Amino acid sequence: MADRDPEGIDYVLHKASENDVKFVRLWFTDILGNLKGVAITVEELEGALTRGMSFDGSSIEGWARSNESDMYALPDPTTFSILPWRPRTNAVARMFCDIISPGGEPFEGDPRAVLRRNINRAADMGFTYYVAPEIEYFYFKDSEGTMPLDEGGYFDQDPLDLATDLRRETVLTLEELGIPVEFSHHEVAPSQHEIDLRHTDALTMADTVMTYRIVVKEIAMKHGYYATFMPKPVFGINGSGMHIHQSLFRGDENAFYDANDPDKLSDVAKWFMAGLLKHAREITSVTNQWVNSYKRLVESEGGEPLGYEAPVYVTWANVNRSDLARVPSYKPGREASRRIEYRAPDPACNPYLAFSVMLAAGLEGIEKQYKLPPVAERNVFALTAGEREAMGIEMLPRSLGEAILLTEKSELVRKALGPRVFDSFIRNKKIEWDRYRRHVTDYEIKRYLPIL
Repeated sequence: MADRDPEGIDYVLHKASENDVKFVRLWFTDILGNLKGVAITVEELEGALTRGMSFDGSSIEGWARSNESDMYALPDPTTFSILPWRPRTNAVARMFCDIISPGGEPFEGDPRAVLRRNINRAADMGFTYYVAPEIEYFYFKDSEGTMPLDEGGYFDQDPLDLATDLRRETVLTLEELGIPVEFSHHEVAPSQHEIDLRHTDALTMADTVMTYRIVVKEIAMKHGYYATFMPKPVFGINGSGMHIHQSLFRGDENAFYDANDPDKLSDVAKWFMAGLLKHAREITSVTNQWVNSYKRLVESEGGEPLGYEAPVYVTWANVNRSDLARVPSYKPGREASRRIEYRAPDPACNPYLAFSVMLAAGLEGIEKQYKLPPVAERNVFALTAGEREAMGIEMLPRSLGEAILLTEKSELVRKALGPRVFDSFIRNKKIEWDRYRRHVTDYEIKRYLPIL
């Protein structure tokens, strides 16, 4: 069974008593990144912390088979937090759980365990993996349509903007949960917003992303509105991304920084980014796992860039031109901030699996010392198809179906996710793609019915 620090257990029991906690929600995720959980009373908390709470794993999509359905959710004491939107009397807390088998071994189908394995691989190489996501989302009047709450644009500061008040309350709630927010702002599209989280280790951040999505939705629902992390809910405007800023540290030293390099970028950073780029196409079904994800990753139309800022081509740059990877400008004295931004992921992915495959790709680049392709000197969207082909510039997959085929052949992704999660993920995604292929869309009815 996973080790639990007695002091951590005592701390949780004390905080629960101190805050009049009556209910504790034990959270975990399925393979697709849906939040699952059970609620226990505080009287059961000590037993859950030491032995775990049993549940039927076969009832969770993509998890255990019927003959191995008994699973235990073992709460992680470091994740204990009071839910601010619940009553203060008979309060409600939450904890993230590790899933274990009856024998006490980590369950290999648990996305949190998948990320732990990849983090341990990095640790064996001497690294700690830090991430900082920029998470975008939309507010709508309700879940039945896409009527916006505002008509704002990038960085707009409208004091009468209802959605801005929702975002403000969300930031305050996140901070009350102990989640540090770096900044927030209105995004490019009407009713689109972004809250950026301060960097931390990948496991903590994956838990945080799951909490963030719940908080955003809870605050919107509290006021009678709806928030969505759907990557492309509205045609003709920007979709929502989750750009991931990544770095590796050796102790307190940023392994991506090199004072002797003209760009202050270490060989480790270049190898890591080369790994991301080399394996980008095969990890995209994990970082962009829904049919709708590929409505955001769209190429130019008629030779003109669509201008939605999402990456399409496997390139990197030092400036923000919608390249897949970007190295933010170096500021003297900010050595700890040297990092790589990976721009493909969207906020509807499973963060445990997405962080796992990105880290695996980067570590592969380090281990094999991949050569970093030349920086994109020109706007890749302005190049002709022939120019891009001559330069060896590849495209990201253009559909979930294409992405699945690439992932299915990937030894890197199979190793990163483990055979159980890999096979289940591929099976689930194939089912989703087949259902979509058979569906007749509104576009087809409007386009073809009058003329065919």
